[in-house]
Amino acid sequence: MDIWSWICDLPNSVEWDQSDSPPKFELASEDNSNRSIHLKAERTSGSDSEAVVTFTVCLQGFHPFNAQKPLWVSEKCHLSSQNPFLPLLLQLLQEIITHSPTAHDTTCPRSQLQKLKPDPIAWIMDSHTPQSLSTFFNLVFTVRLFWLCVCDAPTEAGSLYFHSLLAPTLETASSKLATVFRTFFITVGVDTELCFMRMLGYIIAKWCIIRELGEGVGLKTLLPSSPRRNGNPRLSYATEAHGLWVLKGFAPVMTMKLARSNSQKSQLSGIDAKESILRYTLAHQQLEAHVQLEYTVGFCDGFIKVRARVDNIRLHVARLGFNQNDDVDFVEEKHFPSRVRVWVGPEIGATYVAGLSLGRSTENRESEVGIQKIVKGNFEKSQVSKVKASARSSRKTQNRSWRMDQDAEGNAVIFDVVLYDNMTGHEVGSWKPMSQTGDEPAHGLRGRYARANRPFTKNGSVVFAGDEYGEEVGWRLSKEMEGSVLKWRIGGEFWVTYLPNQTKGPYFETRYVEWCDEVDLPLIHAKIP
Repeated sequence: MDIWSWICDLPNSVEWDQSDSPPKFELASEDNSNRSIHLKAERTSGSDSEAVVTFTVCLQGFHPFNAQKPLWVSEKCHLSSQNPFLPLLLQLLQEIITHSPTAHDTTCPRSQLQKLKPDPIAWIMDSHTPQSLSTFFNLVFTVRLFWLCVCDAPTEAGSLYFHSLLAPTLETASSKLATVFRTFFITVGVDTELCFMRMLGYIIAKWCIIRELGEGVGLKTLLPSSPRRNGNPRLSYATEAHGLWVLKGFAPVMTMKLARSNSQKSQLSGIDAKESILRYTLAHQQLEAHVQLEYTVGFCDGFIKVRARVDNIRLHVARLGFNQNDDVDFVEEKHFPSRVRVWVGPEIGATYVAGLSLGRSTENRESEVGIQKIVKGNFEKSQVSKVKASARSSRKTQNRSWRMDQDAEGNAVIFDVVLYDNMTGHEVGSWKPMSQTGDEPAHGLRGRYARANRPFTKNGSVVFAGDEYGEEVGWRLSKEMEGSVLKWRIGGEFWVTYLPNQTKGPYFETRYVEWCDEVDLPLIHAKIP
């Protein structure tokens, strides 16, 4: 499905000039059926007789929809302009942002989002190859069709959308979009990025739920087995700017690999009603990770010193589609981050690194010891005074929920942060409570968003800052590399866990996702004149 190429060829299309009927592009169709979803282009004349084109999405063969009744209509695109289809892409993106599901704790509601400016989008269209831009446009168009085909059309149209539109688009786009995603999100800003990725995450969550329900009742042909043959959609990118390496990732929880669970069944079907409702609510959640490492480059006699330290690691689990006050069971239950393992270092096989220096791997925190002495006296009317003395000592230790370590693998440094349950002493991310009776596993993470010594913020996020994490790390590089721009690899594994918070029940699970990308390391010595 290459919608963008078809659209770009329209002004010079022979079919358009020789046919009385508008050209159509078949987006999806059913085998042995006349049901289809198609895109139609109609050319008219504007006020000054210049040619304009309008696009419509239509359904065919779906009762009671008439083929002549459009499901969606675009704004007019002027063919004589320098970038004739810029209004089309702008409209699609703006409507995606408007329909994006928002979490109850967001500070940027849809009503306050400004309209996208055309200049940044035009620059994105001009600065990318037709192939990468085509992949990006196909994904944007498919995301916009979600609400139209799933919510505003017959049920059969929604099934056709998931099977013939969404799955193939994700399979193609996930391996080719890293560059366009990076440019697009840096250009439009983080607020638009969150809206777009939560919209995409919501769609993927619905895709995974329908797939599991289909497998549970034996309908394996309802949807393809995976958006990608070799794994889940890759929704991450990395960048370098202003002395920072940044890795961002978005993972709908249902796409994360299941590491541990005490449920006998992995599908949503075939389980009791209470657990199925709970797991349906948990499926509408998305891990949003932001890793920010600060680096510096120093030029010494005979070598180059590269230093790095954790500036910020921010992890947030966002609710997709449910608000805090919605009348939905278990809406207050959510996954929480339980471990993060970030690595950064030179590309594999690099021979220009002479050594790697780490900070401390453990804090070896000292215990606080306090001694209190109490003397009591009792003077009575007698020749002998009675005096009693006692001493009391106390020992104070500070327990922390998170443990932070540094390690190395080859020339890559590893920053490891692990959550521990202070009541049981277990590492939460690798713990698998065994419950033979179906009772809730004992743990100390109830009220984890409310109590004073909670390991998370009130909305379930966690932030690790540089002053809390520890010391910096450093690499010594050959002096011969001065003046070059190296490729530095950055990646991470992220775990989320669910344990009952306010409800009661035995269900428990831990999932994880892994991302890896490359960032630039410029070794250019700025000489001051």
